[in-house]
Amino acid sequence: MKYLLLKHYRGAPAPANDVPMDRWTPEEVHAHIQYMSDFAARLEKSGEFVDGQALAPEGAFVRYDGEGRPPVTDGPFAETKDLIAGWYIIDVESWDRAVQLAGELSAAPGAGGQPIHEWLEVRPFLTESPTVTE
Repeated sequence: MKYLLLKHYRGAPAPANDVPMDRWTPEEVHAHIQYMSDFAARLEKSGEFVDGQALAPEGAFVRYDGEGRPPVTDGPFAETKDLIAGWYIIDVESWDRAVQLAGELSAAPGAGGQPIHEWLEVRPFLTESPTVTE
């Protein structure tokens, strides 16, 4: 099964080590990024890594509103100002394994080299079309 591990830097419950990254030292930022890189490399080796990307905070909501006029709002999350900072896609045997890996990723170091304990959203990929029953 494939799962999406979403990293929320705003909008999720506050992590235990709640110091914003812009207040970290360069060494702390490097250690955090290295942890995530090592995590991905380990999953590549085990065959459980599919993809991982970091996202910039800029973005917009866009929708169809007639031919040639898609409206755009400030975003990416105009209502909550949530920020999805990035994601990992993993391919694992079970929900339990996905939760275990999310827990490990949550331990990435932050300020003072201490684990962030950040909340990650774990979402399974839809494997079949939903059915509608009455």
